[in-house]
Amino acid sequence: MSQPLPEQVLKAVDTVLAVLGEPTTDTRSKALDAFQRGDAGLLRLLAATNLDDHYVRSLGYLISAKSKPDLPTVAVVLAEAARAAADYARELTILQLNQKIHLDLLASS
Repeated sequence: MSQPLPEQVLKAVDTVLAVLGEPTTDTRSKALDAFQRGDAGLLRLLAATNLDDHYVRSLGYLISAKSKPDLPTVAVVLAEAARAAADYARELTILQLNQKIHLDLLASS
């Protein structure tokens, strides 16, 4: 398999961004803003200081794919960004289910 074309990389970046959706915390808002401005330094600092935040971690990987789509390891970078976005989506789903189940159980008590 050959290196993905820059257009393909940017399409993959957009796909991961769609999974991440809108930020839900100040830190995530700062990270998305840094991503949109192309501020890789700030984004990597946010990712390094928020190790448990999958949203920020995904953006930390995505900035490399966005700014250097011809990077020889871009497929690995995209894979890590996608995994982090999937972890974030899973985390949100668990929180939503927990809240719904908790409320349903309390209402039936």
